[in-house]
Amino acid sequence: MRETDGRTLGAVVLAGGLGTRMRSELPKHLHPLLGRRMVDWVLRSAGELGAEPLVVVASPSSASQFDGVEVAVQEEPRGTGDAVRSARSALEGRADDVLVLSGDTPLLTSRLLRDLVETHRREDAWATVLSFEPDDPGQYGRVLRNERGDLVRIVEARDATPEELGVREVNASIYVFRSERLWPVLERLTPHNAQGELYLTDIIVKAAAAIGVDSVSVSPEEMSGVNDRNQLVEAETILGLRIIHPWMKHATFRDPASVVIEASVTVEQDAEIEGNVILRGRTRVRRGARISQGCILTDTDVGEGAVLLPYTVATEAAIGPGAKVGPFAHLRPGTDLGPDVHVGNYVETKKARLGRGSKANHLTYLGDTIIGERVNVGAGTITCNYNGFEKRQTIIEDGAFIGSDTQLVAPVRVGRRAVVAAGTTVTEDIRDGALAITRPPLKQIDGYADKIAARYAKKSDPRRG
Repeated sequence: MRETDGRTLGAVVLAGGLGTRMRSELPKHLHPLLGRRMVDWVLRSAGELGAEPLVVVASPSSASQFDGVEVAVQEEPRGTGDAVRSARSALEGRADDVLVLSGDTPLLTSRLLRDLVETHRREDAWATVLSFEPDDPGQYGRVLRNERGDLVRIVEARDATPEELGVREVNASIYVFRSERLWPVLERLTPHNAQGELYLTDIIVKAAAAIGVDSVSVSPEEMSGVNDRNQLVEAETILGLRIIHPWMKHATFRDPASVVIEASVTVEQDAEIEGNVILRGRTRVRRGARISQGCILTDTDVGEGAVLLPYTVATEAAIGPGAKVGPFAHLRPGTDLGPDVHVGNYVETKKARLGRGSKANHLTYLGDTIIGERVNVGAGTITCNYNGFEKRQTIIEDGAFIGSDTQLVAPVRVGRRAVVAAGTTVTEDIRDGALAITRPPLKQIDGYADKIAARYAKKSDPRRG
């Protein structure tokens, strides 16, 4: 980000903490949040601002988890001042102003950060602090002001007096510093607290003494940090509604509060999405498609006008225009449904391609299968694609009819317009237009019903025995 005065902006994101309140082996900043890690939301906002260089301060154990940004390692958790000092070699001489962000504030927006930087430069401050007033100040550092309202000090909650804890304005742990002032002061920082840590907030005292500190107050929502799993869920709810809101201008969400949608999802005009739907990854819901209650889609392309009935689950699948899927269908990776295909209740597909107008409406498994156009697959059909060592392919050509309760033992091909009778086990290729049937002769025993009824009636006679 460059202003008219030509000043450049770098950013450092503090992501070295373990986040013990998450009670997880996974570092707090790496916990997933609507398709991204928590810290990635912060990095994205800084990137949209044009900050360069963009540096992440990480612990030795998590330093390898970042791509596309510069990483500075904080060898020991010795406080925020030490964390920023760890990034000095990556930033010094490369940015006139340094934006310091916390990696556990995923609700930050680039718009807010831009306002912060512009205020910092307009006021010609050497340090600018972001503050807010939450409903519960809790463990946030308190912003202390003098009688004129000037910011003079920030005190951490664990070091504050009871009177200071009564202050409602708190520190968001987001700052902008003039780099030529920041680095010399950081080198002179010493611990003045019960924890023996180097606090970045101690710099504010020096900035205030030089009449060079400013502050920007914002609404609590964007500043909410994530310290435990409850707050993670709260952040996910807020982010989810932010993601949905732009799509609601041209698509219908029947119960948006219950829908989980990741930022990488695309929803086109006149799409309709019902409640309790989850859309993940690179999923695309195209024009006029309808996603019914409880569907879960991951990296799935839903074609124009397609209808997914309740509780369909699809992963890495392509669903063609006008197709109808579900309810309770499972489309596994590699599924490719052509236009106007019907895949019904309790049908499972995997690496299966179905041509235009083909149908598999009930209780069927289609794995490693190529199906042509206008094929009907009856209820209970199974492609037996695995012999214990390798997956093998079944091919069903255009216009074929597969009767119910059929087993197709791969590798096998069913020819064009061939008919496979119900109950058949197919172990060899079926010729075009042929009937395949392995049904044994039907045997009938006359009078059987009367004989069996008489036998059981005799057993239940109380006079016996």
